[in-house]
Amino acid sequence: MSKLNELQQKRAAVEQGGGPDKIKKQHDAGKKTARERIEMLFDEGSFVEVDAFVTHRCNEFGMEKVQAPGEGVVVGYGTVDGRLVFAYAQDFTVIGGSLGEMHAAKICKVMDMAVKMGAPIIGINDSGGARIQEGLDALKGFGDIFIRNTHASGVVPQISIIMGSCAGGAVYSPAICDFIFMVEKTSQMFITGPQVVKSVTGEDVGFEELGGAATHATKSGVASFKCSSEEECIAQVKELLSYLPSNNLEMPPVYECGDNLNRLSQSLTSIVPEDANKAYDMKKVISEIVDDGEFFEIFKTFAQNIIIGFARMNGATVGIVANQPKVAAGSLDVNSSDKAARFVRFCDAFNIPLITLTDVPGYLPGVVQEHDGIIRHGAKLLYAFSEATVPKINVILRKAYGGAYIAMNSKHLGADMVFAWPSAEIAVMGPSGAANIIFRKDIAAADDPIAARQEKIAEYADKFANPYMAARRGYVDDVIEPDSTRPRIISALEMLLSKRETRPSKKHGNIPL
Repeated sequence: MSKLNELQQKRAAVEQGGGPDKIKKQHDAGKKTARERIEMLFDEGSFVEVDAFVTHRCNEFGMEKVQAPGEGVVVGYGTVDGRLVFAYAQDFTVIGGSLGEMHAAKICKVMDMAVKMGAPIIGINDSGGARIQEGLDALKGFGDIFIRNTHASGVVPQISIIMGSCAGGAVYSPAICDFIFMVEKTSQMFITGPQVVKSVTGEDVGFEELGGAATHATKSGVASFKCSSEEECIAQVKELLSYLPSNNLEMPPVYECGDNLNRLSQSLTSIVPEDANKAYDMKKVISEIVDDGEFFEIFKTFAQNIIIGFARMNGATVGIVANQPKVAAGSLDVNSSDKAARFVRFCDAFNIPLITLTDVPGYLPGVVQEHDGIIRHGAKLLYAFSEATVPKINVILRKAYGGAYIAMNSKHLGADMVFAWPSAEIAVMGPSGAANIIFRKDIAAADDPIAARQEKIAEYADKFANPYMAARRGYVDDVIEPDSTRPRIISALEMLLSKRETRPSKKHGNIPL
């Protein structure tokens, strides 16, 4: 009985983490403890902890006297909505959640388990960074985690939740993962903190401005999601998991669909303005065609000229990539190309069909874009769609001009089905610019150049600013009534269920990063 008591006492000590004072300090900072976060994430009573009694082996700088219950990280597995998930949660109450040799070993073990079992891995990061007392052993620990992140990429979904400070080398594990969640005002990510920045560059910047959730969700594009609280964050993680397969050999989960598969949407008939230069909200189009109008948007506040996210059609997950005419006319630029390309590659890795809604006037012109490498970044989207072998469906609503038309999942990059609305304009460029080039001499020689220019613009528009030339060439499979977009996409998805397509055997491609 004494041995049983000893076990219970040891387990209780581990579960107390850094003790009541440290736990109170964590709560006072507006943050939950590692175990409270685990409890929120997993189905009640399903979490099984692994390596609870692991301890560090460091004897330098007085560490031999330091107790670190659980080695500052809680790891294990359980179910989320009945599906197997592995997770680790760093415990800030234990040596600031700092990462040492055995702390990293615990994380690596649960990552290895996730890959073997083919289940998602979720990391809850709340750490002061590398445990300086352990020196190179701590750095080795980071490297061990990074290589596992890389090998697991495209095999199982990897989700990082930032619920505290994440600095230095610690930011790179989340960066390799598929999705990063951040919480406003309590989580930050940066390579070097404000003090180092000030000492090196002289810039005076606060934690939030340098690496807070708003910064990374809006400016840097590091954070996929920005949440107002830890509770909202965990709820969003669960919702994301509901759209994803457990691994790359499975199909995404299919749910019962209560929305009419053949539902027509009359509002789509008038959503595109007659004036080609007027904007409209592409999110309204998305909500009209997906099941129950539910769309799970990703990177909502970053590169808003393109929209990406998950939805369901006939109960099955689809990935949606759509130009947003409300922002920069829906043109492609450096950030939107990066954002969409990464999403396309994720969907392709995890057997999620892709649907694009195209209304793109071209690539955003300008010196800044050229100098920032729009050629290189724009090529990523071309590469991603060309590489993808999942079912690919494209609906062209209005503008589809030039290279941007090709990049947005065109027939030429392997789209399986391309539909166009009657309002579609598929051409090398817009009628105005084309007329200026093609009919330059005719316009200059006319008695009334202004009237002649308008006449030539109308002539070009009549010939090319429509979907029928592309349809004649077979680049558009069908011109459809806008109100029938939902049933036509669902029909195409059903047809494409048995799609099998392979690429030439190779080690891997060389995407233009």
